[in-house]
Amino acid sequence: MKSSNITAAALQLYAVTDSRWLNGNSLAEVVEKALAGGVTCVQLREKHLPFDEFLRTAKEIKALCQNYHVPFIVDDNLDIALACDADGLHIGQNDMPAAKARQLLGPDKILGVSAQTAQQAVTACRDGADYLGVGAVFPTGTKTDAVEVPLDMLKTITAAVDIPVVAIGGINADNIAQLSGTGIAGAAVVSAIFAQKDIKKAAANLRQLIAKEF
Repeated sequence: MKSSNITAAALQLYAVTDSRWLNGNSLAEVVEKALAGGVTCVQLREKHLPFDEFLRTAKEIKALCQNYHVPFIVDDNLDIALACDADGLHIGQNDMPAAKARQLLGPDKILGVSAQTAQQAVTACRDGADYLGVGAVFPTGTKTDAVEVPLDMLKTITAAVDIPVVAIGGINADNIAQLSGTGIAGAAVVSAIFAQKDIKKAAANLRQLIAKEF
């Protein structure tokens, strides 16, 4: 595997934030519960926050991640990632090209890229991605425009690249075992952690299941 800015171990349980399930808590409070439960990486995904509020939130969550020695990734907003000195950035196929993102981030930051096909995966790897997010592997209500990626394609992608691959999309405690044997480094989850009544317990349970399956 080529030298990467993130280890496969750090991608085992990748938590993606969603403010819809805060239930009166702050985003930082729910992220801290997830970290206490054992998530290994946090992605701040906020599509609609004003810049100042987004940056303030990013700095707060970055500090939490540092306390837990967990990588902090910003989704799809290079300006915020640079302004808060995040550990990395995650981009989709419709965002800026991976090669440009890598150039602007510099060589030492983590770059994650979403991929749905082997060709997209190979291109992202060539253009400087450190890891891939592949999905949706199961039906998901979190992302309305998500394209479903069959498990056979997930296996094809993990075999085609020498960087870690994280599966995303509709993953929960009931179906995560179906991803065993696909070659992934870990699973990215949203509602399976943040929509649960006991966030810390949900994260700890998923971490145990991942340790058993992958």
